[in-house]
Amino acid sequence: MDKDFFVEELEAHHAMLYRVAYTILQNDDACRDALQDTALRAWEKRHTLREDRYFRTWVTRILINTCYDTRRRHRRIVVMEEVPEQSVPPRDPGLAMALEQLPERLRLPLVLHYAEGMSYAEIAEALRLPQSTIRSRLHNAREQLRKELEAE
Repeated sequence: MDKDFFVEELEAHHAMLYRVAYTILQNDDACRDALQDTALRAWEKRHTLREDRYFRTWVTRILINTCYDTRRRHRRIVVMEEVPEQSVPPRDPGLAMALEQLPERLRLPLVLHYAEGMSYAEIAEALRLPQSTIRSRLHNAREQLRKELEAE
């Protein structure tokens, strides 16, 4: 993989990667840091990508691991500040609030599938879970989301 391909792909997937990071971290500054760390890690590990066509899934997996590392580090620090505003306002505030109520294990596959257009196979590879687990989590997420939205 050459530098031009790497940079083009990262730029092409930047918005998607930010949304995935926000789904996990829910903090704008932490998302930006995670994206920078992901770019560095991906560049250092570029030799592990076997086929260029899997770049999106591969870099998403690196981002998810980076976000989990970031969250683990910050879990030790107690910060008493207001929740920052999202950089992109949600189209439907009720839906955004309902999504936030979902546990991350359900929210992340839902965002990857519906917001980012990833297939079950891509999500399964990125999250390192069987496709049947992804289908189940998507089903459960839709059910919980439906109940949450009906309650409003």
